[in-house]
Amino acid sequence: MNTNQTNRRTFLRGTVAGAAGLATLPTWAAPLGANGDVRVAVIGFKSRGNGHIGSLLKIKGVRLVALCDVDSDVLDKKVAELAKKNIKVKAYKDFRECCADPEIDAITIATPNHTHTLIALTGIANGKHVYVEKPVSHNIWEGRKLVEASIVAAKKDLVVQHGMQRRSDLGWAAAMEYVKSGKIGKVTLSRGINYKARKSIGKIAAPLSPDANGQFKPGILTDANGKGLAGTVDYKLWSGPRGIIPVQRTQFHYDWHWQWAYGNGDIGNQGPHQLDVARWALGNPDQLPKRVMSLGGRWGYQDDGETANNQMAFYEFNEGAPLLFDNRGLPMKDMNWTKGYEPVYRINGKTSAPRIGNVIHCEGGFIAESKAYDNEGNTIEKFDNFQDGPDHMLNFIESCRAGKITKDVLNVAHGHHAAGLAHMSNVSYRLGKKISNDEIKERLSGNKAAQETFDHFVQNLVDNKIDPKADQVSCGPMLEFDPVSEKFIGEFAEEANKIATDTYVSEFELPKIS
Repeated sequence: MNTNQTNRRTFLRGTVAGAAGLATLPTWAAPLGANGDVRVAVIGFKSRGNGHIGSLLKIKGVRLVALCDVDSDVLDKKVAELAKKNIKVKAYKDFRECCADPEIDAITIATPNHTHTLIALTGIANGKHVYVEKPVSHNIWEGRKLVEASIVAAKKDLVVQHGMQRRSDLGWAAAMEYVKSGKIGKVTLSRGINYKARKSIGKIAAPLSPDANGQFKPGILTDANGKGLAGTVDYKLWSGPRGIIPVQRTQFHYDWHWQWAYGNGDIGNQGPHQLDVARWALGNPDQLPKRVMSLGGRWGYQDDGETANNQMAFYEFNEGAPLLFDNRGLPMKDMNWTKGYEPVYRINGKTSAPRIGNVIHCEGGFIAESKAYDNEGNTIEKFDNFQDGPDHMLNFIESCRAGKITKDVLNVAHGHHAAGLAHMSNVSYRLGKKISNDEIKERLSGNKAAQETFDHFVQNLVDNKIDPKADQVSCGPMLEFDPVSEKFIGEFAEEANKIATDTYVSEFELPKIS
């Protein structure tokens, strides 16, 4: 008998409690790559997961064998579309049944944030290789549980990889080697930027509740195009660990990003990509920061969104340079969504920073995406192959075949740290109070770049005809954090640690992996 197969069976017997909601342990699949194929299931493909499907179908030796989605309309259409291409897949509505299928070797997860870790752990508990999209967790506690589970999984030759494609990008790898070389001196500040206009999600008169079967009447909720949904979403499964909470938004899909029960705002949506690169530039600290402060607000409209549409976060690590993240969801000016969509931050007042990307400030210059500059803004180096990591999924498959992570940068621990940075900032922001701009600048007085960025932040509000004196910025406290226990400490610790986790209904508690 194959030794790895024996080890995996033993592993599964030890994790009966881990198969969330499953009464019996599933039978273990045939050895990985049976008949030369890696058999993959994609869970959640209304949006990003559709990209997973496209990537997997291009990789030689990969067989897409199953799809899982809580919306039967979405599921049926995709199954039929693949059938026309002579690709036959099993269809699952419940992720637990999908993860238990013995004829699946690996799963990829692109569901809403609040179910990422739950499904990943369920996959591990069932002996699957796991690829989980960013953010890999919905809160700090979940992320740590996922890392711990990945360590156990690795001992059983199982791979757990994050979905942050820049880690597989040759251009960024070259840029990081350049930073490491010290050619432009030590890093003084690592900056992440996300200027992505986000319009109002609207406001409904009253929350909408599903029927006794966990479904909504057709047409009550809409898709991104305003088209009424078919009423085919299993809301109990969609909501999972949060339980049956009435829906407080008209557009069911995607707009959950801006509500705390399910999403993490744009700092936890687009943000992990740039937070990860920013952390990478600091040498991949193996612990989260010791301090964080975040500020922001939701300006320009009154809607059912809860998260900030403009948000700044400042982090200090135990050693090395600080990290600054700057998120803007408002247009350039006059609340005009048709011309000059987003503002531009100018480094040293002249060189344009990327609207979505990173700037690594060093003593003798800076790197902005694919180029290195001197302090005057003159280009001194260019980095090729900036393609957003097109081989990221291929790297996952190669790791599955090897039975181990083939490159450290693919380790899900990096995903936890990137997501954790977003979660830390949101904790500070949610504890914030509205204060004057002068008070905020005083709190940022230890870092000139942070003060200058805040001035630009405020100017963007003014340019959109928002009076920051009347509608003040909400500024969170500078929270102290213990990077070892991954708990907030000191003043505000009790309130902060409550926000740093979530509640889980009994049927959808996180599996225990041991």
